[in-house]
Amino acid sequence: MPLVFYWLEPSPPVRAVNLIIHALDLPVEYRVVDLYKKEHLTPQYLKMNPLHTVPLIDDNGFYLWESRAIMTYLVSKYGKDDSLYPKDLQKRAIVDQRLHYSNDVFYAVRELTQGIAFYEKPPTPELLGKIEEAQENIEKLLKGHKFMAGDTLTVADYGFITLVDLMEVYCPPGNKYPLTKEWFSRCKSTMKNFEKANKNGANMVLSKVKSFLGKA
Repeated sequence: MPLVFYWLEPSPPVRAVNLIIHALDLPVEYRVVDLYKKEHLTPQYLKMNPLHTVPLIDDNGFYLWESRAIMTYLVSKYGKDDSLYPKDLQKRAIVDQRLHYSNDVFYAVRELTQGIAFYEKPPTPELLGKIEEAQENIEKLLKGHKFMAGDTLTVADYGFITLVDLMEVYCPPGNKYPLTKEWFSRCKSTMKNFEKANKNGANMVLSKVKSFLGKA
C-alpha cells in the first residue's frame, strides 16, 4: 500500500516533505487538503490530525503530522543509508538543531504568507525584521560548510530550502548573503527531482505574494 500524503502544494513544509518523498523514491498517493474549503476541519481529517495542519501522512494506518517529524521518520524508515539523517548521535544532534531552528523561521514566514493569502494583510516592520534576522542567521550557519549541517546533504537542508525563496521576496538580499545563494544552487543540483517536487508549488505561492506586494 503506497504512502498517503495529505498536502497543499504551495505550502513550504508540504514541499519539503515532497522533496524527501522524491529523494527516497517512495510510492505515494496524493490527497489535496483545500484550506480555503476548510477540508482540514472535517471530522475525518481531525480524527487523523486533531491540530488540522498539513502536511499529514498515512503510512499503512500510522498517521503523522508536522513536516520535520515526517521527514525524519520517512528517512529513518525508508532511507537506504543514514546519510540524510545520521545515526551518529552528535551528527544527528546538529541536524536536529538546524531543523528546530528552521521551524522558528517557518513561523515567521507563515505569519506573513497566511496574512497575505487569507486576510490580504500587508507585512509589518516587525515581521520583516524577523525575516531579515533569519536571513543573517542562515548565512552564519553556512559559514565553513557546504550544507546546513555540514558538508553533506541532510534533512536539515530540506527544512530550509522551501523557505528561502519566499524570504527573499519579502526581504531582497542583494549581495548580502553569498553563502546562502551558493547553498541554494547546490541544493537544487543535489536534491533529487528538485524542480518536479517543488517548482509548481513554489511558483504558486511566490506569484501570489509578489502580486500582493507589487513585485510581480
